[in-house]
Amino acid sequence: MAVWSNGDYWNHNTAYHPWVIDMARRVRGDVLDVGCGDGLLAQRLAPVSRSVTAIDPDAAAVQRAANRLAHCANVTVSNGDFQTFDAGARRFDLITFVASLHHMDLRAALTRARGLLTPTGAIAVVGLSANKSLWDWVWSVGSVLPVWLGSRLHRETPDIGVVIADPCESLGEIRRVADDVLPGVSVRRALYFRYLLQWANT
Repeated sequence: MAVWSNGDYWNHNTAYHPWVIDMARRVRGDVLDVGCGDGLLAQRLAPVSRSVTAIDPDAAAVQRAANRLAHCANVTVSNGDFQTFDAGARRFDLITFVASLHHMDLRAALTRARGLLTPTGAIAVVGLSANKSLWDWVWSVGSVLPVWLGSRLHRETPDIGVVIADPCESLGEIRRVADDVLPGVSVRRALYFRYLLQWANT
């Protein structure tokens, strides 16, 4: 059952909000949250950022985010696709993708994100990948028990009523594209069937 709430909740994506927020806290600048969903991450980013621009192509999710973030004076919520998002002259100190990058063309999205960064900006991705190699499957099967335990411990809310999609690229494929677009990028496997990508424009 989907949760339609302006309150906090925990799931496999929000488990990594602290990682993203820590990056924003160190920057304390202008953040672009791509695929903001119901706005929970943007709400958590607001206190540690100069500004947060939250975008999502799903109009229903954007309305929920706008309701959640109505009290946050430094947050702007927009309905739109990342590739056609009009940033004007703005550039961002941090661009975040939490469970949203796999909804887009990987190379095009990473290339656009790099072009929207300030000279010292960074990209943070909490992503999903497809299981294609033997190691992909071994890792996933080995993760089932700790993921189940974590979900039980944190009283997971898996369905928050936003659009979902299955990933197409394996982690190996994601690494190859990311290495090409973002030289020196860090991509690592994480718990809860996620990977973490981090890159700084230095």
